[in-house]
Amino acid sequence: MNVLLTVSYIGTRYCGWQVQNNALSVQAVLQQALEKMLGRRYPLTGCSRTDAGVHARMFCCTVSTDEQANAVPLDKWPQAVNPFLTDDIAVLKARQVPDSFHPRYDVIEKEYVYRIRNSSVRDPFAAGLVYLYPKRLDEETMQKAAQAFVGKKDFTACMAQGSDVTDCVRDVKYLRVKRIGEEITIAIAADGFLYNMVRIIVGTLIDVSTGRIPLDELPARIASRERSRMGFTAPACGLYLNKVRYQDDE
Repeated sequence: MNVLLTVSYIGTRYCGWQVQNNALSVQAVLQQALEKMLGRRYPLTGCSRTDAGVHARMFCCTVSTDEQANAVPLDKWPQAVNPFLTDDIAVLKARQVPDSFHPRYDVIEKEYVYRIRNSSVRDPFAAGLVYLYPKRLDEETMQKAAQAFVGKKDFTACMAQGSDVTDCVRDVKYLRVKRIGEEITIAIAADGFLYNMVRIIVGTLIDVSTGRIPLDELPARIASRERSRMGFTAPACGLYLNKVRYQDDE
């Protein structure tokens, strides 16, 4: 039986989703909890490889089980496994999917949200959950700049140097910048993302707002395929995997 789990977590103290040597990962913690609930270890596959410090409101992964695991009804999996998890990880939902289903390759759209606290005063209740940026940002200029990223195009310029990905064409469905008080949220949805793509786009929007990158140069800079012509890589602490959509979702 192939079970799709919807998981939420705060990534502050983790090296990311994927298991790594000598570092604590979300995948390792969740796999250990599932082993305690089900009585044995089963393969666990994630929808994405979130970086160290990145959070997820909706992360999807599959666990391939056998008949021995069927003793726990799927609608009871969250209540059964969550007591074995730390407070910063929770399973929200479990449902059966076809054996051919893959949580990463069957994704048709992901949405990331980036949170900026645009204030010179830090909020201790948001520590590790937002990027504190003290200089006043112009969200209207950032929204204008955001339109240069929308559409199907080569995003090599928005990929971290050293990545071995060769197909860098992605289709960005929307990129929205919104301010509520001292918090700016940036929401971006696409059919897929490159390594550090969202964080580089956020850094670029900030650099346009502060005047380091001229707004009218942005389309040409994206088309250049040169990482050095884009903005800085925003910190991981403000980034959230917010939504994952599959073909059979309502």
